Amino acid sequence: MSNFGKLKDLVMSLEGDFEKFYDKNNSAAGTRVRKGMQELKNMAQQIRTEVQDMKNTAGGAAPAAASGTKKAAGAAGGAKKAAGAAAGGAKKATGTAKKK
Repeated sequence: MSNFGKLKDLVMSLEGDFEKFYDKNNSAAGTRVRKGMQELKNMAQQIRTEVQDMKNTAGGAAPAAASGTKKAAGAAGGAKKAAGAAAGGAKKATGTAKKK
């Protein structure tokens, strides 16, 4: 939870500069806002990477196998949709030919 606290602290530290920039048109505060937002972006990317790494190491083999099963089932469903679309296309083509 330490990352969340750091994130909150960073956002709260920018509040004064946001007010100075937007309300008082202080351009130096705008520079500080931009710098703080870049730090926020970097921190967010670091947290995202950390969370992904933790998910990948804590998950083990069972979730990966389950997702592979779902993908296989999804592929089978996709084949059914493709077959249905092909059949539907044939019906439309046939219907068009009759009108001529």
